[in-house]
Amino acid sequence: MTDRTVAVIGLGQMGSAMAARLAENGYDVRGYDVSAAARQAIAAQCIATVERMDDVFADRTVILTSLPDPRAVRAVWLEPGGVVERAAGGSLCIDLSTIDPGTMREIGTAAAAHGLDVLDCPVSGSPKEARSGGLVLIAGGEPATLDRARPLLAFLGGEIQYTGAVGTAKVVKIVNNMMSMGNVLVAAEAFALGEAAGVDPDTLYQVLSKSGGRSHHFTKRFPNALKGDFSPGFKLELGEKDLALGIELGRQMKMPTPTASQVRELYTLALAEGYRGQDIVALLSVYRRWTQPSTN
Repeated sequence: MTDRTVAVIGLGQMGSAMAARLAENGYDVRGYDVSAAARQAIAAQCIATVERMDDVFADRTVILTSLPDPRAVRAVWLEPGGVVERAAGGSLCIDLSTIDPGTMREIGTAAAAHGLDVLDCPVSGSPKEARSGGLVLIAGGEPATLDRARPLLAFLGGEIQYTGAVGTAKVVKIVNNMMSMGNVLVAAEAFALGEAAGVDPDTLYQVLSKSGGRSHHFTKRFPNALKGDFSPGFKLELGEKDLALGIELGRQMKMPTPTASQVRELYTLALAEGYRGQDIVALLSVYRRWTQPSTN
């Protein structure tokens, strides 16, 4: 066995893209997801899958988890048949999810006690960037563990930002996403206002994309929005989840987060209005609806 035998648990948009990227670059990848449809989709790319999580660990020295929320991460790592119980001693175990730092520290401590090398490594980027190896990787853990993981991580992203101990990378990812969700919301509100005041949308984008108010997400996402394409690179419900993580982290630190709280309310409103499953830039569509003249 070598560190080129990899189990990927969680085959959603990001997990499946990373699994495919590693398989394409010579890694022996085996995947598992609770969803049969997700397993079938990755199997169609000639990547082996198993129907039971118990079976994903055999002959694997690297375990990657990419999961939607803390509950799922805790279940996969800590419940019977999970990573801590089933991964072979000495395995490199990397969690790529966006979850709270407390859960990450809990699973890190449990895994280390069973002789596993643990890396806290949330990612910044889209499924497309995961597939092409263009992610930004935010890593927390022992420096020696990060060094062990570098050859694999190099295929997923060209940039690794080290943050310190296990749990610190989750903190950085949460506050990054708080900023990102706020940026998109303000951009959607401002852009819809500019349109409602009579500026041609393409002209408005061309000027704003070169002006001081622009952001990474504005220039990345709004060209799709102008085409009416709200297919998810990052789903609205995931944005709302990450804002909730930030607000809860603030509560734990006894720090008010009024801006994030208001942003979360508007994401929740967009979900209630039927935008679940769409990209966060669909917030523009919400504001556009609000600018339409009333038919009453």
